[in-house]
Amino acid sequence: MKKTLLALSLGGTLLASALTNAATYVIDTQGAHASINFKIKHLGYSWLVGRFNTFSGQFEYDPAATGKSSVEVKIDTASIDSNHAERDKHLRSADFLDTGKFPEASFRSTGFKPTGEGQGELTGDFTLKGVTRSITFPVQLIGEGSDPWGGYRAGFEGSTSLKLTDYGITYNLGPASTEVEIGLHIEVIRQ
Repeated sequence: MKKTLLALSLGGTLLASALTNAATYVIDTQGAHASINFKIKHLGYSWLVGRFNTFSGQFEYDPAATGKSSVEVKIDTASIDSNHAERDKHLRSADFLDTGKFPEASFRSTGFKPTGEGQGELTGDFTLKGVTRSITFPVQLIGEGSDPWGGYRAGFEGSTSLKLTDYGITYNLGPASTEVEIGLHIEVIRQ
């Protein structure tokens, strides 16, 4: 769902326009310092929220040549977690993510446009259920610097809305539930 929100999460990582050294960064999933979340209206009365528990990604960033920066993220679609086992089983079915046939969603950047200090718009190809579409969404640098273990980290956030039918998800959830909001909070570690 939500194009695996994950795609967006990694996208946020590219925002690193404030990072000072050309390097490769990986998403800190080991320390659980990253999340790809989603929310969709339930009958128009409230929000159903969830996340993807398993994803990975990295990005290359060179502040001297931002056009050469790149982001790549992969999401295990079966790791969807809405805090309700029976609903998650349905979300994994062919009605929604069809995880047996499409076990992975992905995002690969195609461009980044700075829009202000620590802000920008990330564009890339998001693939979900075998459908690839170009998406663009805003990302923001939260902060960056040395960590207590001798490494260097940066954090980003971003969000977007995805139309379910754009990815072949046509299950009728009602007129208030045609789009899913995806939010990402990503912490990355310089390699």
